[in-house]
Amino acid sequence: MQYKWSEIPALLSTPLGRFHLMHGIYRNTWPILSRIAYLYRSTLVRNTRIIAVVGSYGKSTTTRALISALGKQYHPSFQRNSWTGIARGILRIRPFDRHAAIEVGIHGRGEMDIYARLIRPDITVVTSIGSEHNRSLGTLETTRSEKSAMVKSLRESGLAVLNGDDPNVLWMKSQTSARVITFGIGETNDIIARDIKLDWPNGMRLKLHAGGETRALSTRLIGKHMVYPVLATIAVAIAEGLDLDQVIRALESLPPTSGRLQPVELANGAFILRDDHKSGLETVEAALDALSEIPAKRRIVVLGEIEEPPGSQGPIYRAIGERIAEIAWQAIFLGGDTGCKSYAVGAKRGGLPPERIINAGRDIFKAIEALRETLIPGDVVLIKGRDTQRLERVAFSLMALPVRCDISFCNAKVNCEHCPMLERGWRGQNAVM
Repeated sequence: MQYKWSEIPALLSTPLGRFHLMHGIYRNTWPILSRIAYLYRSTLVRNTRIIAVVGSYGKSTTTRALISALGKQYHPSFQRNSWTGIARGILRIRPFDRHAAIEVGIHGRGEMDIYARLIRPDITVVTSIGSEHNRSLGTLETTRSEKSAMVKSLRESGLAVLNGDDPNVLWMKSQTSARVITFGIGETNDIIARDIKLDWPNGMRLKLHAGGETRALSTRLIGKHMVYPVLATIAVAIAEGLDLDQVIRALESLPPTSGRLQPVELANGAFILRDDHKSGLETVEAALDALSEIPAKRRIVVLGEIEEPPGSQGPIYRAIGERIAEIAWQAIFLGGDTGCKSYAVGAKRGGLPPERIINAGRDIFKAIEALRETLIPGDVVLIKGRDTQRLERVAFSLMALPVRCDISFCNAKVNCEHCPMLERGWRGQNAVM
């Protein structure tokens, strides 16, 4: 992260700016910190079995599930999944730890190779391959090739735990000589979930088929696609000889990851379903699928922009608008004018009455006010948008938390709930971060 000298005064004038300036300095320690981490991995924690979690979606929840199953405490800083965050993840391991789990994300070509050489994983879990890197990596084939570096780095004695329902993940089986375990809903997988049923708002129930056993399992996670982190964790647990009963108890107590289909009950009896962390096309479709199953009095969708849509924006937005019309009583769209209009065209085409379609543009407070006028007990509101839109502010305001930050674009390296500007607001200052 680099700043112009002219931006330094603006950075120093706000708590968030000062944090970002320090973060930029800290990121520049990567050349030193990575060498220390490499040495640490080669010596003091060489016997720790490290589980690397990679993929387009589901990494954070899978990492949290693994850490919980291992009987360890999860810290939000674990989500810093690149560069100095990876080095810190290694240095956080204690010499007597039997296992450790590290989430790994990439932003460009060649990065996964660097991380693989640093981590030297004993186990690699691959959650999914999706369009999240459509602009930076191009095709799904390129994305899977880049992410497969962590699988290729496994020794013959290692273990690859692959989502067998995703053909681009399953392809990685051909890229390693390590042992492979697959998980998913399909019958050809080694670890299988069947009879998945929503238990709103408590979570889901399912039948787990693993290692020749069938177990009934409950989870606090919401959405059919959220069974995959559970299955991946079970696969690792069985392969590593962990106590399956203890692992299942840990998984059953695991709450949803913040901003990933996280149900929140409001004081008036309505519910928010927060899915505001990211908005790749696949995650939008999965969130709408989850909403469609919820037995709500009325379903309402607050939707921001799609992150790196894989194709022409107009047809994709219109198709999503039509899908919303099938399941929602009301839709509120946030983002650029072209995208919001395309959503609205699709929603009208799908049969949603025009008076129940609101174009809030880039004004989150317009969306908040519309919801305050509308919500009644029994409603469920899905809030979904790209991370730079920070639509969690909509949820926080409905939860009666003070929200004064009104910027329409934010690439801060801190979540809104921990950001000093959420309640303070920018007070007319330039939002430099």
